[in-house]
Amino acid sequence: MLRSPWERVTALAVLAGAVWLPFAGRSLSPDEGGLLMLGSQWSNGSSLYGDYFVDRPPLLIALFSLADVLGGTPWSLRMIGVVAVVTTVLLAGAVGRAASVSPVLPALTAAVLVATPLFGGTVVNGELLGLPFLVGGSAAVLMAARSDDWLRWALLAGVLGACGALVKQSLLDVFVLAAVLLLMRRRWGALGVVAGAALATFAVAVLLAAWRGTGPIDLWDAVVVFRSDAASVIAASATGSTTARLGGLLVALLASGAPLLVVALARRLRGSSLLWPALAVLAWETLVVLAGGSYWLHYLMGLVPGLVLLTAAAPGTDRLLRAAYAVCAASTAAALCWVLVQPIDRPEEPAIAWLDAHVEPGDTGMVAFGGANILRATGLSSPYPDLWSLPVRVHDPELNRLTSLLSSSDRPTWLVVAGRSLGTWGVDAAAADRVMDEHYSAAATAGEWTIYRSDER
Repeated sequence: MLRSPWERVTALAVLAGAVWLPFAGRSLSPDEGGLLMLGSQWSNGSSLYGDYFVDRPPLLIALFSLADVLGGTPWSLRMIGVVAVVTTVLLAGAVGRAASVSPVLPALTAAVLVATPLFGGTVVNGELLGLPFLVGGSAAVLMAARSDDWLRWALLAGVLGACGALVKQSLLDVFVLAAVLLLMRRRWGALGVVAGAALATFAVAVLLAAWRGTGPIDLWDAVVVFRSDAASVIAASATGSTTARLGGLLVALLASGAPLLVVALARRLRGSSLLWPALAVLAWETLVVLAGGSYWLHYLMGLVPGLVLLTAAAPGTDRLLRAAYAVCAASTAAALCWVLVQPIDRPEEPAIAWLDAHVEPGDTGMVAFGGANILRATGLSSPYPDLWSLPVRVHDPELNRLTSLLSSSDRPTWLVVAGRSLGTWGVDAAAADRVMDEHYSAAATAGEWTIYRSDER
Protein backbone atom coordinates (compact mmCIF):
# COMPACT_ATOMS: atom_id res chain seq x y z
CA MET A 1 0.00 0.00 0.00
CA LEU A 2 1.45 3.35 -1.10
CA ARG A 3 0.72 5.75 1.71
CA SER A 4 2.95 8.79 1.28
CA PRO A 5 2.60 11.16 -1.70
CA TRP A 6 6.21 10.62 -2.75
CA GLU A 7 5.77 6.85 -2.75
CA ARG A 8 2.93 7.39 -5.22
CA VAL A 9 5.02 9.78 -7.32
CA THR A 10 7.85 7.24 -7.44
CA ALA A 11 5.44 4.48 -8.44
CA LEU A 12 4.08 6.66 -11.26
CA ALA A 13 7.61 7.41 -12.46
CA VAL A 14 8.58 3.73 -12.47
CA LEU A 15 5.37 2.76 -14.27
CA ALA A 16 5.83 5.46 -16.92
CA GLY A 17 9.38 4.26 -17.59
CA ALA A 18 8.40 0.59 -17.56
CA VAL A 19 5.82 0.95 -20.32
CA TRP A 20 8.62 2.09 -22.65
CA LEU A 21 10.58 -1.15 -22.18
CA PRO A 22 8.60 -3.39 -24.60
CA PHE A 23 9.45 -0.95 -27.39
CA ALA A 24 13.09 -0.30 -26.53
CA GLY A 25 14.54 -2.78 -29.02
CA ARG A 26 12.45 -1.76 -32.00
CA SER A 27 14.12 -0.34 -35.08
CA LEU A 28 15.26 3.26 -35.08
CA SER A 29 13.13 6.04 -36.52
CA PRO A 30 14.67 8.25 -39.24
CA ASP A 31 15.37 11.03 -36.73
CA GLU A 32 16.91 8.64 -34.20
CA GLY A 33 19.14 7.11 -36.87
CA GLY A 34 20.21 10.47 -38.25
CA LEU A 35 21.02 11.98 -34.87
CA LEU A 36 23.00 8.90 -33.88
CA MET A 37 25.02 9.30 -37.09
CA LEU A 38 25.77 12.90 -36.16
CA GLY A 39 26.60 12.06 -32.57
CA SER A 40 28.91 9.19 -33.51
CA GLN A 41 31.26 11.34 -35.60
CA TRP A 42 30.94 14.82 -34.08
CA SER A 43 34.36 16.42 -34.44
CA ASN A 44 36.02 18.86 -36.81
CA GLY A 45 34.58 18.16 -40.24
CA SER A 46 33.17 19.61 -43.42
CA SER A 47 29.75 20.58 -42.01
CA LEU A 48 28.14 21.80 -38.77
CA TYR A 49 28.45 18.62 -36.72
CA GLY A 50 31.38 16.75 -38.18
CA ASP A 51 30.44 15.99 -41.78
CA TYR A 52 26.68 16.40 -41.34
CA PHE A 53 24.17 19.20 -40.76
CA VAL A 54 21.11 19.43 -38.56
CA ASP A 55 19.29 22.57 -37.39
CA ARG A 56 19.45 21.68 -33.70
CA PRO A 57 21.57 22.91 -30.76
CA PRO A 58 24.61 21.03 -29.44
CA LEU A 59 23.24 19.47 -26.24
CA LEU A 60 20.88 17.30 -28.30
CA ILE A 61 23.82 16.01 -30.35
CA ALA A 62 25.82 15.46 -27.15
CA LEU A 63 23.03 13.26 -25.74
CA PHE A 64 23.02 11.19 -28.93
CA SER A 65 26.81 11.02 -28.71
CA LEU A 66 26.32 9.52 -25.25
CA ALA A 67 23.90 6.97 -26.69
CA ASP A 68 26.53 6.06 -29.28
CA VAL A 69 29.20 5.64 -26.58
CA LEU A 70 26.81 3.37 -24.67
CA GLY A 71 26.54 1.08 -27.68
CA GLY A 72 24.73 3.01 -30.37
CA THR A 73 21.88 0.48 -30.41
CA PRO A 74 18.15 1.13 -30.18
CA TRP A 75 18.33 -0.16 -26.61
CA SER A 76 21.07 2.24 -25.53
CA LEU A 77 19.22 5.21 -26.98
CA ARG A 78 15.82 4.22 -25.61
CA MET A 79 17.28 3.69 -22.14
CA ILE A 80 18.28 7.35 -22.18
CA GLY A 81 14.67 8.03 -23.13
CA VAL A 82 13.47 5.96 -20.16
CA VAL A 83 15.71 7.97 -17.84
CA ALA A 84 14.19 11.16 -19.27
CA VAL A 85 10.67 9.79 -18.69
CA VAL A 86 11.29 8.72 -15.09
CA THR A 87 13.11 11.95 -14.25
CA THR A 88 10.35 14.07 -15.78
CA VAL A 89 7.65 12.42 -13.67
CA LEU A 90 9.69 12.79 -10.48
CA LEU A 91 10.38 16.45 -11.24
CA ALA A 92 6.70 17.02 -11.99
CA GLY A 93 6.10 15.96 -8.40
CA ALA A 94 8.70 18.55 -7.38
CA VAL A 95 6.71 21.19 -9.28
CA GLY A 96 3.69 20.32 -7.16
CA ARG A 97 5.71 20.54 -3.98
CA ALA A 98 7.19 23.89 -5.04
CA ALA A 99 3.65 25.15 -5.64
CA SER A 100 2.62 24.01 -2.14
CA VAL A 101 0.24 21.34 -3.43
CA SER A 102 0.36 17.55 -3.37
CA PRO A 103 3.00 16.24 -5.81
CA VAL A 104 0.80 13.36 -6.95
CA LEU A 105 -1.45 15.03 -9.53
CA PRO A 106 1.34 16.92 -11.36
CA ALA A 107 3.29 13.65 -11.49
CA LEU A 108 0.19 11.83 -12.78
CA THR A 109 -0.26 14.43 -15.51
CA ALA A 110 3.33 13.92 -16.62
CA ALA A 111 3.16 10.13 -16.39
CA VAL A 112 0.12 9.63 -18.60
CA LEU A 113 1.41 12.04 -21.27
CA VAL A 114 5.08 11.04 -21.53
CA ALA A 115 3.99 7.43 -21.97
CA THR A 116 1.46 7.85 -24.77
CA PRO A 117 2.45 7.16 -28.39
CA LEU A 118 -0.07 9.87 -29.31
CA PHE A 119 2.54 12.35 -28.04
CA GLY A 120 5.38 10.53 -29.81
CA GLY A 121 6.12 8.28 -26.85
CA THR A 122 8.27 5.13 -27.26
CA VAL A 123 10.59 7.07 -29.63
CA VAL A 124 13.41 9.36 -28.46
CA ASN A 125 13.28 12.94 -29.74
CA GLY A 126 14.33 16.44 -28.74
CA GLU A 127 11.05 17.25 -27.03
CA LEU A 128 11.36 14.21 -24.75
CA LEU A 129 15.02 14.80 -23.91
CA GLY A 130 14.27 18.44 -23.08
CA LEU A 131 11.50 17.62 -20.60
CA PRO A 132 13.64 17.00 -17.50
CA PHE A 133 15.34 20.37 -17.97
CA LEU A 134 12.04 22.19 -18.53
CA VAL A 135 10.10 20.56 -15.69
CA GLY A 136 13.05 20.79 -13.30
CA GLY A 137 13.63 24.40 -14.31
CA SER A 138 9.97 25.16 -13.70
CA ALA A 139 10.21 23.78 -10.17
CA ALA A 140 13.31 25.94 -9.59
CA VAL A 141 11.49 29.07 -10.81
CA LEU A 142 8.61 28.37 -8.44
CA MET A 143 11.04 28.02 -5.55
CA ALA A 144 12.88 31.21 -6.54
CA ALA A 145 9.54 33.05 -6.50
CA ARG A 146 8.58 31.99 -2.97
CA SER A 147 11.75 31.10 -1.08
CA ASP A 148 13.90 33.40 1.01
CA ASP A 149 16.84 31.33 -0.24
CA TRP A 150 16.02 32.34 -3.82
CA LEU A 151 19.56 32.76 -5.16
CA ARG A 152 20.42 29.09 -5.60
CA TRP A 153 17.02 28.35 -7.09
CA ALA A 154 17.33 31.20 -9.58
CA LEU A 155 20.79 29.96 -10.57
CA LEU A 156 19.43 26.45 -11.05
CA ALA A 157 16.47 27.75 -13.05
CA GLY A 158 18.76 29.65 -15.42
CA VAL A 159 21.04 26.66 -15.99
CA LEU A 160 18.19 24.20 -16.55
CA GLY A 161 16.28 26.64 -18.77
CA ALA A 162 19.36 27.10 -20.92
CA CYS A 163 19.87 23.34 -21.13
CA GLY A 164 16.30 22.95 -22.39
CA ALA A 165 16.94 25.47 -25.15
CA LEU A 166 20.25 23.75 -25.92
CA VAL A 167 18.33 20.55 -26.63
CA LYS A 168 15.86 22.30 -28.94
CA GLN A 169 15.91 26.02 -29.54
CA SER A 170 12.16 26.48 -29.13
CA LEU A 171 12.12 24.97 -25.63
CA LEU A 172 12.05 28.31 -23.82
CA ASP A 173 9.34 27.37 -21.32
CA VAL A 174 11.45 28.08 -18.22
CA PHE A 175 12.18 31.62 -19.37
CA VAL A 176 8.53 32.27 -20.19
CA LEU A 177 7.57 31.09 -16.71
CA ALA A 178 10.33 33.13 -15.07
CA ALA A 179 9.44 36.29 -16.98
CA VAL A 180 5.76 36.13 -16.01
CA LEU A 181 5.95 34.76 -12.47
CA LEU A 182 9.00 36.64 -11.21
CA LEU A 183 7.73 39.90 -12.67
CA MET A 184 4.37 39.33 -11.00
CA ARG A 185 6.15 38.70 -7.70
CA ARG A 186 8.54 41.64 -8.31
CA ARG A 187 11.51 39.36 -7.80
CA TRP A 188 13.80 41.53 -9.90
CA GLY A 189 16.99 40.09 -8.45
CA ALA A 190 15.88 36.52 -9.05
CA LEU A 191 14.93 37.33 -12.65
CA GLY A 192 18.34 38.87 -13.24
CA VAL A 193 20.10 35.83 -11.78
CA VAL A 194 18.04 33.50 -14.01
CA ALA A 195 19.08 35.50 -17.05
CA GLY A 196 22.73 35.66 -16.00
CA ALA A 197 22.94 31.94 -15.26
CA ALA A 198 21.31 31.15 -18.60
CA LEU A 199 23.75 33.35 -20.52
CA ALA A 200 26.70 31.77 -18.74
CA THR A 201 25.39 28.29 -19.59
CA PHE A 202 24.93 29.23 -23.24
CA ALA A 203 28.48 30.61 -23.31
CA VAL A 204 29.93 27.39 -21.89
CA ALA A 205 27.93 25.30 -24.38
CA VAL A 206 29.13 27.41 -27.32
CA LEU A 207 32.74 27.06 -26.18
CA LEU A 208 32.43 23.29 -25.79
CA ALA A 209 30.76 22.99 -29.20
CA ALA A 210 33.59 25.03 -30.76
CA TRP A 211 36.10 22.68 -29.10
CA ARG A 212 34.38 19.79 -30.91
CA GLY A 213 34.44 21.61 -34.25
CA THR A 214 31.10 23.45 -34.32
CA GLY A 215 31.78 27.18 -34.63
CA PRO A 216 29.50 29.79 -33.00
CA ILE A 217 28.65 31.58 -36.27
CA ASP A 218 27.68 28.33 -37.99
CA LEU A 219 25.72 27.31 -34.92
CA TRP A 220 23.77 30.59 -34.92
CA ASP A 221 23.05 30.16 -38.62
CA ALA A 222 21.72 26.64 -38.01
CA VAL A 223 19.53 27.18 -34.95
CA VAL A 224 18.22 30.69 -35.73
CA VAL A 225 18.71 31.80 -39.34
CA PHE A 226 17.98 28.40 -40.85
CA ARG A 227 14.68 28.10 -38.97
CA SER A 228 13.47 31.37 -40.48
CA ASP A 229 14.48 30.24 -43.96
CA ALA A 230 12.86 26.84 -43.42
CA ALA A 231 9.58 28.42 -42.34
CA SER A 232 9.52 30.41 -45.59
CA VAL A 233 10.20 27.29 -47.65
CA ILE A 234 7.45 25.33 -45.88
CA ALA A 235 4.96 28.16 -46.32
CA ALA A 236 5.79 28.55 -50.02
CA SER A 237 6.11 24.94 -51.12
CA ALA A 238 4.55 22.50 -48.68
CA THR A 239 1.94 20.15 -50.11
CA GLY A 240 -1.29 18.62 -48.85
CA SER A 241 0.69 16.10 -46.79
CA THR A 242 1.53 18.90 -44.34
CA THR A 243 -2.15 19.74 -43.90
CA ALA A 244 -2.89 16.05 -43.41
CA ARG A 245 -0.26 15.85 -40.67
CA LEU A 246 -1.83 18.86 -38.95
CA GLY A 247 -5.16 17.05 -38.97
CA GLY A 248 -3.53 13.92 -37.58
CA LEU A 249 -1.79 15.93 -34.86
CA LEU A 250 -5.06 17.55 -33.76
CA VAL A 251 -6.83 14.19 -33.74
CA ALA A 252 -4.03 12.72 -31.62
CA LEU A 253 -4.26 15.64 -29.20
CA LEU A 254 -8.01 15.16 -28.80
CA ALA A 255 -7.67 11.38 -28.48
CA SER A 256 -5.08 11.76 -25.72
CA GLY A 257 -7.64 13.39 -23.45
CA ALA A 258 -5.36 16.37 -22.80
CA PRO A 259 -7.95 18.99 -23.89
CA LEU A 260 -10.49 17.50 -21.47
CA LEU A 261 -7.84 17.64 -18.75
CA VAL A 262 -7.26 21.34 -19.50
CA VAL A 263 -11.00 22.02 -19.24
CA ALA A 264 -11.25 20.12 -15.95
CA LEU A 265 -8.27 21.99 -14.50
CA ALA A 266 -9.42 25.39 -15.77
CA ARG A 267 -12.60 25.10 -13.69
CA ARG A 268 -10.43 25.02 -10.54
CA LEU A 269 -8.04 27.84 -11.35
CA ARG A 270 -10.01 30.82 -10.05
CA GLY A 271 -7.84 32.90 -7.75
CA SER A 272 -4.67 30.85 -8.24
CA SER A 273 -1.45 32.88 -8.30
CA LEU A 274 -0.10 30.43 -10.88
CA LEU A 275 -2.99 30.89 -13.30
CA TRP A 276 -1.36 33.41 -15.64
CA PRO A 277 2.16 31.96 -15.50
CA ALA A 278 0.84 28.48 -16.31
CA LEU A 279 -1.36 29.78 -19.14
CA ALA A 280 1.57 31.78 -20.54
CA VAL A 281 3.75 28.68 -20.67
CA LEU A 282 0.99 26.59 -22.23
CA ALA A 283 0.31 29.32 -24.80
CA TRP A 284 3.99 29.39 -25.75
CA GLU A 285 4.07 25.61 -26.10
CA THR A 286 0.94 25.63 -28.27
CA LEU A 287 2.51 28.29 -30.50
CA VAL A 288 5.63 26.13 -30.89
CA VAL A 289 3.56 23.09 -31.84
CA LEU A 290 1.60 24.98 -34.49
CA ALA A 291 4.17 27.45 -35.80
CA GLY A 292 6.81 24.92 -36.80
CA GLY A 293 4.83 23.96 -39.87
CA SER A 294 5.75 20.25 -39.92
CA TYR A 295 3.22 18.99 -37.32
CA TRP A 296 4.96 15.80 -36.21
CA LEU A 297 3.27 13.98 -33.32
CA HIS A 298 6.26 14.30 -31.00
CA TYR A 299 5.77 18.08 -31.00
CA LEU A 300 2.88 17.41 -28.60
CA MET A 301 5.38 16.19 -25.99
CA GLY A 302 6.33 19.85 -25.64
CA LEU A 303 2.95 20.53 -23.97
CA VAL A 304 3.82 18.47 -20.89
CA PRO A 305 5.55 21.20 -18.81
CA GLY A 306 2.64 23.61 -19.27
CA LEU A 307 0.09 20.96 -18.35
CA VAL A 308 2.11 20.03 -15.26
CA LEU A 309 2.14 23.70 -14.20
CA LEU A 310 -1.58 23.96 -14.86
CA THR A 311 -2.12 20.93 -12.61
CA ALA A 312 0.00 22.49 -9.85
CA ALA A 313 -2.07 25.66 -10.13
CA ALA A 314 -5.34 23.79 -9.52
CA PRO A 315 -5.04 21.83 -6.24
CA GLY A 316 -7.55 19.18 -5.27
CA THR A 317 -9.90 17.08 -7.38
CA ASP A 318 -13.53 16.87 -8.34
CA ARG A 319 -15.64 14.49 -10.40
CA LEU A 320 -14.78 16.05 -13.79
CA LEU A 321 -11.04 16.07 -13.06
CA ARG A 322 -11.10 12.43 -12.00
CA ALA A 323 -12.98 11.61 -15.18
CA ALA A 324 -10.41 13.51 -17.24
CA TYR A 325 -7.56 11.54 -15.71
CA ALA A 326 -9.46 8.31 -16.36
CA VAL A 327 -9.85 9.27 -20.03
CA CYS A 328 -6.15 10.18 -20.33
CA ALA A 329 -5.05 6.94 -18.68
CA ALA A 330 -7.40 4.83 -20.81
CA SER A 331 -6.21 6.61 -23.95
CA THR A 332 -2.54 6.03 -23.09
CA ALA A 333 -3.18 2.36 -22.30
CA ALA A 334 -5.10 1.86 -25.54
CA ALA A 335 -2.43 3.60 -27.62
CA LEU A 336 0.32 1.53 -26.01
CA CYS A 337 -1.58 -1.71 -26.65
CA TRP A 338 -2.18 -0.70 -30.25
CA VAL A 339 1.49 0.08 -30.90
CA LEU A 340 2.50 -3.13 -29.14
CA VAL A 341 0.30 -5.20 -31.45
CA GLN A 342 0.64 -2.98 -34.53
CA PRO A 343 4.19 -1.55 -34.51
CA ILE A 344 4.85 1.89 -35.95
CA ASP A 345 5.38 1.49 -39.68
CA ARG A 346 9.01 1.76 -40.73
CA PRO A 347 8.93 1.88 -44.56
CA GLU A 348 12.74 1.98 -44.56
CA GLU A 349 13.05 -1.64 -43.36
CA PRO A 350 12.89 -3.33 -46.81
CA ALA A 351 15.74 -1.10 -48.02
CA ILE A 352 17.72 -1.84 -44.85
CA ALA A 353 17.27 -5.60 -45.33
CA TRP A 354 18.37 -5.49 -48.98
CA LEU A 355 21.40 -3.32 -48.35
CA ASP A 356 22.46 -5.43 -45.37
CA ALA A 357 22.89 -8.33 -47.78
CA HIS A 358 24.78 -6.37 -50.46
CA VAL A 359 26.86 -3.62 -48.84
CA GLU A 360 30.60 -4.24 -48.88
CA PRO A 361 33.35 -2.72 -46.71
CA GLY A 362 34.26 0.79 -47.83
CA ASP A 363 30.88 1.46 -49.46
CA THR A 364 29.15 4.78 -48.90
CA GLY A 365 25.51 5.72 -49.34
CA MET A 366 22.93 8.44 -49.52
CA VAL A 367 19.16 8.49 -49.02
CA ALA A 368 17.16 11.04 -51.00
CA PHE A 369 15.87 12.63 -48.88
CA GLY A 370 15.62 11.68 -45.23
CA GLY A 371 15.55 8.08 -44.04
CA ALA A 372 18.92 8.34 -42.31
CA ASN A 373 18.05 5.25 -40.27
CA ILE A 374 18.79 3.30 -43.47
CA LEU A 375 22.37 4.54 -43.39
CA ARG A 376 22.76 4.02 -39.64
CA ALA A 377 21.41 0.47 -39.75
CA THR A 378 23.63 -0.56 -42.69
CA GLY A 379 26.78 1.20 -41.49
CA LEU A 380 27.02 3.49 -44.52
CA SER A 381 28.47 6.97 -44.23
CA SER A 382 27.16 9.69 -46.55
CA PRO A 383 29.31 12.12 -48.57
CA TYR A 384 26.30 14.48 -48.72
CA PRO A 385 25.95 16.56 -45.53
CA ASP A 386 22.15 16.93 -45.40
CA LEU A 387 20.57 13.81 -43.92
CA TRP A 388 17.09 15.37 -43.65
CA SER A 389 14.85 16.66 -46.42
CA LEU A 390 14.18 20.15 -45.06
CA PRO A 391 17.86 21.19 -45.08
CA VAL A 392 18.07 20.03 -48.70
CA ARG A 393 15.12 22.23 -49.61
CA VAL A 394 16.74 25.21 -47.88
CA HIS A 395 20.41 24.67 -48.75
CA ASP A 396 20.24 22.96 -52.14
CA PRO A 397 16.77 23.41 -53.71
CA GLU A 398 18.09 23.07 -57.26
CA LEU A 399 20.34 20.18 -56.15
CA ASN A 400 23.45 21.88 -57.51
CA ARG A 401 25.67 20.47 -54.75
CA LEU A 402 24.16 17.03 -55.13
CA THR A 403 24.57 17.11 -58.91
CA SER A 404 28.25 17.97 -58.50
CA LEU A 405 28.68 15.16 -55.99
CA LEU A 406 26.99 12.55 -58.18
CA SER A 407 29.17 13.47 -61.14
CA SER A 408 32.40 13.35 -59.08
CA SER A 409 34.67 10.50 -58.02
CA ASP A 410 33.35 10.90 -54.45
CA ARG A 411 29.83 9.88 -55.42
CA PRO A 412 28.16 7.45 -52.98
CA THR A 413 28.27 3.77 -53.84
CA TRP A 414 24.58 3.37 -53.10
CA LEU A 415 21.81 5.87 -53.78
CA VAL A 416 18.44 5.13 -52.15
CA VAL A 417 15.55 7.06 -53.68
CA ALA A 418 11.86 7.23 -52.75
CA GLY A 419 10.37 6.28 -56.11
CA ARG A 420 12.42 6.76 -59.26
CA SER A 421 13.26 10.46 -59.20
CA LEU A 422 15.19 12.72 -56.84
CA GLY A 423 12.36 15.24 -57.14
CA THR A 424 10.19 16.23 -54.18
CA TRP A 425 8.31 19.37 -53.14
CA GLY A 426 10.49 22.45 -53.05
CA VAL A 427 13.22 20.77 -55.12
CA ASP A 428 14.12 21.01 -58.83
CA ALA A 429 15.69 17.62 -59.64
CA ALA A 430 15.89 17.83 -63.44
CA ALA A 431 19.69 18.12 -63.69
CA ALA A 432 20.36 15.75 -60.77
CA ASP A 433 18.10 13.07 -62.31
CA ARG A 434 20.06 13.23 -65.57
CA VAL A 435 23.37 12.80 -63.74
CA MET A 436 21.93 9.96 -61.68
CA ASP A 437 20.82 8.16 -64.84
CA GLU A 438 24.28 8.66 -66.31
CA HIS A 439 26.28 7.29 -63.37
CA TYR A 440 23.92 4.85 -61.61
CA SER A 441 21.98 1.70 -62.43
CA ALA A 442 18.90 0.47 -60.60
CA ALA A 443 19.90 -2.52 -58.47
CA ALA A 444 16.66 -3.28 -56.64
CA THR A 445 13.24 -2.08 -55.58
CA ALA A 446 12.65 -2.46 -51.86
CA GLY A 447 9.21 -1.35 -50.75
CA GLU A 448 8.77 2.28 -51.73
CA TRP A 449 12.51 2.69 -52.33
CA THR A 450 14.59 2.26 -55.47
CA ILE A 451 18.17 1.34 -54.72
CA TYR A 452 20.74 2.53 -57.26
CA ARG A 453 24.34 1.39 -57.47
CA SER A 454 27.16 3.47 -58.87
CA ASP A 455 28.48 2.16 -62.17
CA GLU A 456 32.01 2.73 -60.86
CA ARG A 457 32.39 0.58 -57.75
